[in-house]
Amino acid sequence: MLLNQKQCLEVKMSQLKKFYDSCKELKNVYALVCIAMLLALRVVLGMFANATLPFFGNNVKISAAFLPIAATGAMFGPFPAALVGALGDIISFLISPTGAYFPGFTISGLITGLIYGFAFYKNKVTIPRVLIAWLVNTFAVETFLAALWLFMLYGASKGTPYTVFLSARFISQAVKCIPEMLLIFGVGKLLGNINKSLSYRLN
Repeated sequence: MLLNQKQCLEVKMSQLKKFYDSCKELKNVYALVCIAMLLALRVVLGMFANATLPFFGNNVKISAAFLPIAATGAMFGPFPAALVGALGDIISFLISPTGAYFPGFTISGLITGLIYGFAFYKNKVTIPRVLIAWLVNTFAVETFLAALWLFMLYGASKGTPYTVFLSARFISQAVKCIPEMLLIFGVGKLLGNINKSLSYRLN
């Protein structure tokens, strides 16, 4: 029992250090330039690199906007990835608003960045790690939180139950699971290896 508590404490401390180290990345000019480019890519992909699968109605939308967030997490850690996720949503809304601003999706982008940052930063990007990170993000953010935001926006006033939106999100994520995990693994592996070859890190 004591060993388990010690291990839990070590894990918490390592995650806190990882977050602190990722904050220090913002002091580096190279990192700032790369993060800005990834943020711009997140906005562009969010606006143009997406499609709705017609044979699933409007329930399944494929988008590549998550890739720059995951890439930022692999290269620079949870804090910069959270910034890319949150600011990407805000900037996308300012450029092309589709109604009133809703902060829930900004929160989702922030949490997605934290998840991929903690999973990939200073770690080898492996298939099991990608699977775990994707599952955590899918259930916590893309399914339960996204369904909650949609319910608050469209369901509460019309009496549509939360479970309707939840089931639609489950269908959406089930369809997208394989291509998204393959893309995350490929991009995360590539950028993680590039990042390791550079000597700019602050100790």
